[in-house]
Amino acid sequence: MRHFDQIDTALRKHLFYRHPRGFDRHDDPAVLAVALGATLYTPAVRPRLAEDVAKAAARGVRSLVVCLEDSIADADVPAAERNAVTQLTRLHAEGGPAPLLFVRVRAPHQIGDLVDRLGAAAGLLTGFVLPKFTAETGGAFLDALAETRARTGRRLLAMPVIESRDAVHAETRAPLLRDVAALLGKHREHVLAVRIGATDLSAAYGLRRPPDLTIYDIGPVAGAISDVVNVLGRADGTGFVVTGPVWEYFSAGERIFKPQLREAPFQAQRAVPLRQRLIGSDLDGLLREVHLDKANGLTGKTVIHPTHVAAVHALSVVTHEEYCDAADILGVAGGGAMASSYANKMNEAKPHRAWAERLMLRARVFGVAAEGVTFVELLEAAGAR
Repeated sequence: MRHFDQIDTALRKHLFYRHPRGFDRHDDPAVLAVALGATLYTPAVRPRLAEDVAKAAARGVRSLVVCLEDSIADADVPAAERNAVTQLTRLHAEGGPAPLLFVRVRAPHQIGDLVDRLGAAAGLLTGFVLPKFTAETGGAFLDALAETRARTGRRLLAMPVIESRDAVHAETRAPLLRDVAALLGKHREHVLAVRIGATDLSAAYGLRRPPDLTIYDIGPVAGAISDVVNVLGRADGTGFVVTGPVWEYFSAGERIFKPQLREAPFQAQRAVPLRQRLIGSDLDGLLREVHLDKANGLTGKTVIHPTHVAAVHALSVVTHEEYCDAADILGVAGGGAMASSYANKMNEAKPHRAWAERLMLRARVFGVAAEGVTFVELLEAAGAR
């Protein structure tokens, strides 16, 4: 699979200086973690789940989670499991396109049980999402994954979710993250990425962010995200890819603040109607939050509607200017400072090197925009509604 493959070939040639490279679920986890992009969550009870997955793949979704946890009522879990097995078995039999697929379980025993019930269709799975992850609860999930891998010979990766109350409360956060880091370090080769459950973190204070604010405007949760990146997202070889928290709005409500998208970039591309559609769906808030995710060290994002995917992916493409900066930095072996190729900033080879290495990995899977191509053109081409 490849990002932006849903776009016409001629248009892709116009948009990209370096095209996105293909990947599949057997690739290096370091590549897959960045390639996740916008990870679409869908409840396991959907009656046409197989069809929904195929349609999502055709629209550019490259990672999808079938959820058996909070999106499912407790009494409906057995039916949701049966439906997930039936639908994924059908998807496997039809052999159509499918993104990187994960199942979000609620208990460790579900991992081996679902893999056994899926049989050959378990070959569709890239791994499992592990909820409410702490050092105390997470060990059982990771052990269940290890046992299932050993028994079936399948590579199944873990995506733990940091979302417990202890992760957001100030007095328990530091020890929890320290212990989680130690536990995940023992299972490093099988941990794909760390996800952040902003909805649960907000719930610890009875909060819910409105659509015209970002998660970074919600102080208690923003502090928790900062600490998660501080401990689990370090660039010194001990960290993991940490993904952006969910954006949960897909229809506009009453607005208090002005739209968060400037008119000028859209006017320059004659895409003012696109701007109005984005604002009308509250996607201007999503775009701002993705921008802040990237600035704060997060990669990719959890989404709950297919219309969110284009926004996340358009902002994941490396700009031509960023690529030139990274190439210049990585081309210097002995350190030192230099003016950027665009003559608008200073690049320092040593302190900017980790940034450049991470950016080049993103360039591999999302590509590099052609000179002069903006996120507006990418957004419109990717199918933003």
